[in-house]
Amino acid sequence: MAGSIFGKHFQISTWGESHGKALGVVVDGCPAGIELCEEDIQKDLDRRRPGNSPFASPRKEKDAVEILSGVFEGKTTGTPISLIVYNTNQRSYDYSEISKLYRPGHADFTYDQKYGFRDYRGGGRSSGRETTARVAAGAIAKKILQEFNVDITAYTLSIGPVEIDKSKFDKSEIYNNFLAMPDKEAAKAAADYVQNVMDNEDSAGGIIECIVTGLPTGVGEPVFEKLDAMLAKAIFSIGAVKGLEFGSGFEAAKKTGWENNDFFRYDENGKITKLTNHAGGISGGISDGFPIVFRTAIKPTPSIHRMQQTINKNGENADIQVEGRHDPIIVPRAVVVVEAMTALTLVDYLFQRIFSRIDLIKKALLD
Repeated sequence: MAGSIFGKHFQISTWGESHGKALGVVVDGCPAGIELCEEDIQKDLDRRRPGNSPFASPRKEKDAVEILSGVFEGKTTGTPISLIVYNTNQRSYDYSEISKLYRPGHADFTYDQKYGFRDYRGGGRSSGRETTARVAAGAIAKKILQEFNVDITAYTLSIGPVEIDKSKFDKSEIYNNFLAMPDKEAAKAAADYVQNVMDNEDSAGGIIECIVTGLPTGVGEPVFEKLDAMLAKAIFSIGAVKGLEFGSGFEAAKKTGWENNDFFRYDENGKITKLTNHAGGISGGISDGFPIVFRTAIKPTPSIHRMQQTINKNGENADIQVEGRHDPIIVPRAVVVVEAMTALTLVDYLFQRIFSRIDLIKKALLD
C-alpha cells in the first residue's frame, strides 16, 4: 500500500493491521548517540493504549514495544530503528457480521472501491490502532527535540460543547484526568457530557490544541513545503481529523489587517518580540521563533451501538448495529498522536534547516 512512508531526512515507515499479529515502524535517519530505551517509547504508548479509561475502548492491550534494531548499549547507532508492538487481544469474530456491510463514518466503502476487497476486522490499516506505530516513532522524535530544547504540549481543548477555561490552565491536569483536559472543572463537566452520550449509545468529538515552544526561527520552506502545510499534512493523516487551524485560524477572516497583524518590537534587552501571535508562530511557511499554536477537530467515533442506516455489498439497503469494543470518544487518546505527528514533522524540518545555508553546513561539518 502506497502512502505508509512519512518524512525525508527523518523518515518512518509504518506497517501492520488492527487485528494482525503486530504493528510496527521502521525509523530511518535518526542520528547516532541519542539515548534511547524501550521505556522512553512505552510512556507515550501507555497514554494512547486502550483499556485504561472508562471513556476508552475496553480492549485490553499492553502495547508493549520491542526495539529490534538500531540501538546498542542504550544509544542509537545511526542505522534504521525497527520497533514492534504485538497485538495480544484481537477478536476478529466481533466483526464477522459486518463483513458485507459498510459501517457509516468508516473507510469500509472507499477501501472496497479502491482495492476490490477489505480487511473488515476492525478496519485493518484504516483502524485507529495504526497510530500505535506513529506514537512509537514520535517518542524517538521527541527525544531528538529534547536535544534542542523544543517542547510539544497537546491537550483536549473541548469535548462536545464543553471547553476549558484557559484562565484555569494547569498542565499537570492533562495527565491527571481521563480526558486530557488542563482544567479540572471542565474535565468533570466533559465527563458528564460523554457519559450522557454513552447512555444514548452514541459518541462524541472534540478539539485538540497543540503548542510548540523552543523551535528556532527559519524552520520550513517558502513554497510547496511550508511548515504549516507539512504540519497540516501530518495532522490530517490521522484518521479522525476533520479540521485544522493555526493561530487565529478562521477567526482571522473576521478581523481587519491591523487587528490580525502581529506587531514586532525590541524589548529592553534588545530581543525581538511580538505583541500578539495571530500567525501561530509561522509566517510565510517558516517558523518565526514564537510558539507554534494550532487546533485540530476530531470527529465523533463512528462505531456506535445505536442503530444506523447503511447498504451491503449485494446492492441492498440495510440497518447496522456495530458490536465490539469501541471508544465513546477518540479525543483523549488522540492527544499523544497529535504530539507524535508534530514531533516527526519538526525533526524532519530541523534537519532540513541545516542544508538551507552554507554557514550552517560548515558549522555542522567543520566544528
